[in-house]
Amino acid sequence: MIPWQEIDRAEIPGHKGEVILRKRGTEFSMRTAGIELMNSRRHGSEAALAELACSRVKPKSGLRILIGGLGMGYTLAAALEQSEPDTLITVSELIPAVVRWNREHLGHLAGMPLDDPRVSVEEEDVVVTIRKRKSAWDTILLDVDNGPDGLTRKANDRLYSISGLKISFSALRPGGILGVWSSGADEAFTRRLKQCGFQTETVTVPVRKPGKGGRHIIWLAGKP
Repeated sequence: MIPWQEIDRAEIPGHKGEVILRKRGTEFSMRTAGIELMNSRRHGSEAALAELACSRVKPKSGLRILIGGLGMGYTLAAALEQSEPDTLITVSELIPAVVRWNREHLGHLAGMPLDDPRVSVEEEDVVVTIRKRKSAWDTILLDVDNGPDGLTRKANDRLYSISGLKISFSALRPGGILGVWSSGADEAFTRRLKQCGFQTETVTVPVRKPGKGGRHIIWLAGKP
């Protein structure tokens, strides 16, 4: 078997840990604390996050989409495929190295989505981006950490708390969708979404296309 090669590592802002980028043949992996965060062979659920959320937003013209967490670019690429020429997509990524890795090592995996002129990048906590404007977004897609059950940063919990969800609710336009990726189910999180006024749907999606491997969870929370 081909051994893993470490390409780079970077500190996680506000956290003692690191994220490590590795490669084995044509396969890439990001890990932290010995746990794999994402893998280029298993990205079906990341794409499904954008596909499902964007499909529920109408009308399609003039959309403003915010993606929290760049990862390997698969969610961004799927959002671009769902979008019209006048759509504007902002990616909020906390770790500057992840943006650099996408430009230098990973971009080809998802078709170089950062090169699309509809895309802009904010290297900051997505909570900061969300708080900047009210009624600004048609879709907010959160693929941050491991979902509502934080893994790399306890500070991510504020995204998924009652107060954090209220901020997202306020940042969405009427009819907007909050899409949340998670590695597993969380009934308490579903209850919190409903408490904040969201009309909530939970979808189970395959980790890999077409339906291979395990399953991940996506919440589709609509603002009436």
